[in-house]
This record gives sequence, structure tokens and C-alpha cells, in this order.
Amino acid sequence: MANEQVTASKEVMSCLNKLFQAEMAGIIRYLHYSFMIMGHNRIPIQKWFRDQANESSAHAIIIGEKITALGGHPPVVSATVEETHQHAIPVILNESLKFELETLELYKDLVRVSGDDIALEEMARDFVRTETEHVEEVRKMLRNPV
Repeated sequence: MANEQVTASKEVMSCLNKLFQAEMAGIIRYLHYSFMIMGHNRIPIQKWFRDQANESSAHAIIIGEKITALGGHPPVVSATVEETHQHAIPVILNESLKFELETLELYKDLVRVSGDDIALEEMARDFVRTETEHVEEVRKMLRNPV
């Protein structure tokens, strides 16, 4: 019983693999954005993007560990990161918002497919909360000041 292998459904593993790839793409995306910020607001915005890259890394580690705990093998590729060559802050914030919304949906999918795995569902719900907060923050950043 101590050496019993825990496995997950194909649906759960597919969702976890997509999430892992999305979070790996987030590292690339947010580091790239941090390099491309120019102007007098560079320092706080660059830091915000670096913090997002670090958080994507932390999420990828958690997801990768969960994949291996469930008998899977984390993918060695990331999701595609499109390079638009448009680096104005509103443009990259809109790209960030799109990415965050897509990732949020993947985490919601994980909640839906978790089944009886309460720990997996709790982990997914925690990520839903975090990603929702990111969406809200980016939307605030895109608002014009009053």
C-alpha cells in the first residue's frame, strides 16, 4: 500500500499539462515585457512584470509537482507566446489581460474536472482566486485615472 501509484484521469492530466505550459509561457511573456518597458514609469512597471514572471514560475513548480505526484510527466514545452513587437504599456497590459483570462479559464476547468480529489480542487480554487485578482489588477491598470 505504501508504494501504491496514484494516477489521475486523462482529463485531469490534460488540464494540468495545459496549465503547466501556460505558466511556463507566463515566465517568458512577463520577463520579455519587463525588458521592453521604457520611460519614466519603467521601474515600478518593470518590477510588476518581474513579480508576475516569478509567480508564474512558482505556479509552474506547483503544477509540475502535482503532475508527477499523479504519475504524469510535465511537458518540456511552453504554450506559444506571440511576439507582436508592440511594447506600449497599454498594448502589453491588454496582452497580459488576455493571457490572464485564458489561464483563469484553465484553472476553472481544473476545478470542474477534479472529481473527488479535494486537495486538487482546493489547489485549483486557490489558483482561481489568484488569477482572478490578477485580472482585476490588470483591468485597474488599464483604466484611465479620474
